[in-house]
Amino acid sequence: MGRKNETPVLSVKNLKQHFSSGFGKNKLVVKAVDGISFDIYKGEVFGLVGESGCGKTTTGRSIIKLYEPTDGEVYFLGNLISAGYLGNKEAIKKAKVVAKDKIKSLKHDLNEALAATNNEAEKEKLNNEFKENTDKINQERDDKIQAEKDDMARKKKELDANYELMKKMQMIFQDPIASLNPRMTVKEIIAEGLRIAGIKDPRVISEQVNDVLETVGLLPEHASRYPHEFSGGQRQRIGIARALIVNPEFIIADEPISALDVSIQAQVINLLNDLRERLGITIMFIAHDLSVIKYFSDRIGVMYFGNLVELADADELFLNPLHPYTKSLLSAVPQPDPRYEKTRKRVVYNPADHNYINNPPVLQEIKEDHWVLANDEEIAEYKKVLK
Repeated sequence: MGRKNETPVLSVKNLKQHFSSGFGKNKLVVKAVDGISFDIYKGEVFGLVGESGCGKTTTGRSIIKLYEPTDGEVYFLGNLISAGYLGNKEAIKKAKVVAKDKIKSLKHDLNEALAATNNEAEKEKLNNEFKENTDKINQERDDKIQAEKDDMARKKKELDANYELMKKMQMIFQDPIASLNPRMTVKEIIAEGLRIAGIKDPRVISEQVNDVLETVGLLPEHASRYPHEFSGGQRQRIGIARALIVNPEFIIADEPISALDVSIQAQVINLLNDLRERLGITIMFIAHDLSVIKYFSDRIGVMYFGNLVELADADELFLNPLHPYTKSLLSAVPQPDPRYEKTRKRVVYNPADHNYINNPPVLQEIKEDHWVLANDEEIAEYKKVLK
């Protein structure tokens, strides 16, 4: 979903992340992410926006394998790096149920046929046919189950083979205080990735740490200090340096500016922009602030309740917001114009306005590179208001 004829750096396919608690009848399943798909391309910033609790952070953590996905697949540089098995397990369960129901139906038909005849030859024929049919059904069930097991084994084998690729993917966390170990110096925090990668030479480590500190706008002498000695913006720069030290190709920035003052937010955004241009890094940027998302992102995905409801280029999304939830989000963005603010009206989104009982929605392309979650009736209405 995105640029045609171009291979994505990251491809997310039907990603699901479910959390459960309790057992039996008291078991509660929360579908934090419920089947989203999108692609991210080389050198772009892909913005993911939505209200708190919609599944943005969970999506990022599932992509980078801080959470093991419930279902779906994630491809990085064309290789499988994360996968879930819920679909396979459900297919196995369904195959068993279908086979059981078919055999039960055949048994019912056989008993009726046997009761209707006294001919022993006919009864023997009916029993033989029943056995042949049940053997065929059981074989089909076993073949389906084996195919799903083979698919799970294939995924596991690919994941093991592609484990090293995860080094080219890093994450910048939302809270710059909680994500830094207060007992470690800045040098130890940043150099941890190098040591895990097998670099042991103290001189090489010091040189690389000093270089990356200067890259993010800090000084080499900061390396000996502890996180509590820095401001919020400086801590976030340390988090960015920690991500950059291993030369990643892809960074997930999980609301890296939400806890910062406005002036510091601008500094961090400009730093990420500069790094993207100089180093060619691809960024998935998760945020609440639509103004920042518009300024910083090339394409934007809007999430609601675990689903991706709209996906388009940044300018296109703000010009042609189609999904009611996207319109609601945009209506909440304040403008630096008091006259506009006096007349600004909030659009309230009510999911009950959708009628999906007989015609469920799917994410479909309404115009080139503009996707929206809707059924056929809604698509027809959206096309009427496109600019």
